[in-house]
Order: sequence, then structure tokens, then C-alpha cells
Amino acid sequence: MMLPFKLVYSDDYCLPLGAHVFPAHKYRLIHQRLLESGIASRGDFVAPPPASDDDVRLVHTADYVRKLKEGSLTPREELELEVPYSPELVRAFWLAAGGSILAADHALRDRLGINIGGGFHHAFADHGEGFCMINDVAIAVRRMQKESKIRRAMVVDCDVHQGNGTAGIFAPPDVQNNLLPSRSRPALDAGPTAESGRFEGDVFTISLHQEANYPVWKPLSSIDVNLPDGIGDREYLSWLDNALSSGLRQFHPDLICYLAGADPYKEDQLGGLNLTIDGLKQRDELVYQAAKARGIPVMVTLAGGYAINVEDTVTVHCNTVAAAKEVYEG
Repeated sequence: MMLPFKLVYSDDYCLPLGAHVFPAHKYRLIHQRLLESGIASRGDFVAPPPASDDDVRLVHTADYVRKLKEGSLTPREELELEVPYSPELVRAFWLAAGGSILAADHALRDRLGINIGGGFHHAFADHGEGFCMINDVAIAVRRMQKESKIRRAMVVDCDVHQGNGTAGIFAPPDVQNNLLPSRSRPALDAGPTAESGRFEGDVFTISLHQEANYPVWKPLSSIDVNLPDGIGDREYLSWLDNALSSGLRQFHPDLICYLAGADPYKEDQLGGLNLTIDGLKQRDELVYQAAKARGIPVMVTLAGGYAINVEDTVTVHCNTVAAAKEVYEG
């Protein structure tokens, strides 16, 4: 039996990074595991076209897009990316953005669409950071808005790292003009804290992340949940439930974009939280159930994952699909 939603995937999602902490081959491993485990069949997958340059410019500045296409980034800009620039890498990121656009399109038709890639949330409008060249989720949102398929979107970011690029892109105009690294943030106590930025836009951003982790400077999301090191399943799920409830009381989106990062996992090399594989699947179920109960379509990207054993990252990502199957087949 086919899934009641589509999985967007291409063999060309593999980023040409060479030896790198980002497991660029994970996308092929996820695709293979989904088929071998019977979670999905070949007919459940659809291949995306790359995003167009016009799509990318809905979010990113014309100058930055030109530099990426021409290969004329400054040394500092390339250093900030933390991945080796190449024309092949540009093509892979354009394809990932096309995948998120297609997943959003399918979500609006089928209630859910999953991109087996994407989630590059550290990219700002005018530069990339932290393995993220362009912000595929923001591009997908703006493309859906341009085509009048949605008016309002909510981003629910459950990567272990704060979605700084997404927060910057969707900040209100008066905040965007003051996005300086010197902006001070309130002092935090030893426990989790929730901060709410002012919200005056068509995109509401929620980020649930480890506070003492990359990025050092965290521009305000609509809701930021700043988690202490070592937090486990129960506390994490409670904070996520609170953030979703609060956000959905304040804002009524036509689409939720869910970044299902695998890096809150306790054995992730770039994370410091203590979630189990089962806890991460419960996280996915919580997001799906909140959206389904309110009739809100969900576009999913798999985002970060850097477990010591790459097979653990693959398991977490495959469970995001398995959880969707269990929630949406009912």
C-alpha cells in the first residue's frame, strides 16, 4: 500500500563535500533504508526539479545569488559557509530548495509532504553560514505565497542549533535593519527559557534548540526555546508541546514547515542534548498530531544529523517518515 503522502528525493541530493562532519551520503542511506524496511515503496518517491534563480531570489539578494552562480564569493564568505564551494555544490543546494518547494506543494494537496533533504536554516538573505548555502525552507514559503497557495506559514525548527538564518529572513522589517551581532540577549538561568520576539509578519518562527551551541549570536525568532545542555526526552517534549500550543494560539498558519533535525540525539557529535531515538520519534508524532488536529498541512525537511554512527542518524530520519505514516494513515 502506498503512503498517503509523497517523499521528495533525488540521488543528486548528496552534497560534494569530501571528508566532512556533515554526512553527505546520508540521503542515499535514508532512501535505501526506507525501501528495505518497507516503510515506503518506490512509488512513494517523487524527484524534484531544481529551484529556479528567480525562486532563490524570492529570499536571497541578487548580489549573493550572482556570487554563488559565478563562484565569486569572498574568502570570508566562503569561510562562513564551512563547506567547500564548488559549482556542483550550488547545483545540489538549488536541487534541495526545489525539493522543499515540491514537498510544500504536495503538503497542500495531501496534508503532508516530506523532503528527504533540505532544512538549511543557517543561510541568511545575503550570505550562507554553518553548512547552509541557501535557505530552502524560506524559499519554499515565499514560492507558495507568490503563487497565492498560502498567505501565512509557521516554521517549527527542531534542529539542535537555532535557526538563525530563518529568524533573520522572517524578522519584521524594523528588526531586520538592526540585525547586528552586537545585539544583546537576556541572561539565561540554568533551566530552559522561552523568549518571544515581536511578531508582525506572515511567517511565525519557532526554534527549539540547545542554548550553549552554534550559532553564538541568535537573532530572535517569534518563539525561541533555549534549552540547557543534557536535557532529555520528557522535558524536551514538554517544552515543544508548550511552544506549539503557544504559537498556534497566537497565529493561524496555512502551512507548517517542520525541520526534523536528528541532532538533538544524545550521541550527536555537534549536539549536547540527551534525546533518545524513541524520544525523537515522539517529537515527530507530537508535531504531526498538533497539525493534524487543526487541519494544517505540514511540509517536512530532515535537517541536521551528525551521530557518531551514521546509521543512528539514518534511523532517526527514517522514524520521521514512519511516525508520519502512523499518524496520517489513521
